[in-house]
Amino acid sequence: MRITHIDLYRYDIPLKAPIAISLGIIDHARNLLIRIHTDEGLIGWGEGSPFWMIVGETQASGLAAAQDMARLLLGRNPLDIEGCLEALLRYLPGHPTTRSAFDMALYDLAAKAANMPLYHHLGGSKRTLTTDETIYINPAERMVEDALRIKEKGGEAVKVKLGTNRRDDIRRVEAIRQAIGDEIPIRTDANQGWDTVTASSVLQAIGNLNVEYCEQPIKRWDITGLKRIRQQSPVPIMADESLFDSRDAIRLMREEAVDYFNIKLSKSGGMYEALKINAIAEAAGIACMIGCMSESRLAITANAHFASARTNVTFFDLDAPFEHAHDPVTGGAVYNGYQVELPDSPGIGAEVDGAFLQKLDVVTIR
Repeated sequence: MRITHIDLYRYDIPLKAPIAISLGIIDHARNLLIRIHTDEGLIGWGEGSPFWMIVGETQASGLAAAQDMARLLLGRNPLDIEGCLEALLRYLPGHPTTRSAFDMALYDLAAKAANMPLYHHLGGSKRTLTTDETIYINPAERMVEDALRIKEKGGEAVKVKLGTNRRDDIRRVEAIRQAIGDEIPIRTDANQGWDTVTASSVLQAIGNLNVEYCEQPIKRWDITGLKRIRQQSPVPIMADESLFDSRDAIRLMREEAVDYFNIKLSKSGGMYEALKINAIAEAAGIACMIGCMSESRLAITANAHFASARTNVTFFDLDAPFEHAHDPVTGGAVYNGYQVELPDSPGIGAEVDGAFLQKLDVVTIR
């Protein structure tokens, strides 16, 4: 099998309303869509969500990089996933989100060639995954309303964005806990918004409120600070922005800096690297979460296949499509409330609606 040509798209999806985290405000999912064609008629679909505040990529920079990356893959055997991805990594060591879109399309092709759903191709089985739902930064009263809505819908965990200041962040968590009761765990995420003193103070204050973990309390590069916070905190610490690839995973493991890893395909460069990260974590006794940026159900389905195939992934944050005003994906994972149910069709089992594709500008590399 050989790659004959590759289609590249700007893949914009409006959000129902702007969402705020400590790093900034998002009003659209400005993603990349990749479609790899082969001489055997199989097509692989890939999507990346370049969240510039975290990965340093934009849709425009990703699209420019993708054109060069696509040229490197022409004529190659897409089943040689390692060889294809090593060629991209040698050429452009950055742009993990753009690489993740190619990675996803290659894994889609490989599973289709094997006539297997991707979770089987990865050596795993089908599991029903339960996602949390995120509450974004707002005044505490608004965040309480969102938490009550999630509880009424049957949510089993709420993820609360923090990272502003000590007083307001403590108030947010206290108000949410008081409103929803004690049963539903709260997961917090500061997105690097605190310094070490503020992080330790907030986590001490909310430690008795059934807070399951705190993601990335401080700057991504401060591994020493993360370790110090973990040693003092009553709340387990999860690495997100500090964890891009397997080298980061080894460093975090050696330093005993965190309790959990948050793996995101758009951050790690795709499934190939995510599998390495999870293997390191599993060997070290570190449980993982599958997270997301602002992907459509196309990439969310790929994320879910990965999580289903690896039992060391025990937390699931796959709620990005809840914020999207339009769903252009056919097939794919189905949300049954907060349960994410995977398709059994070969490959990822999802693609983008043809009518939606016709509205997009396309760059074809032959």
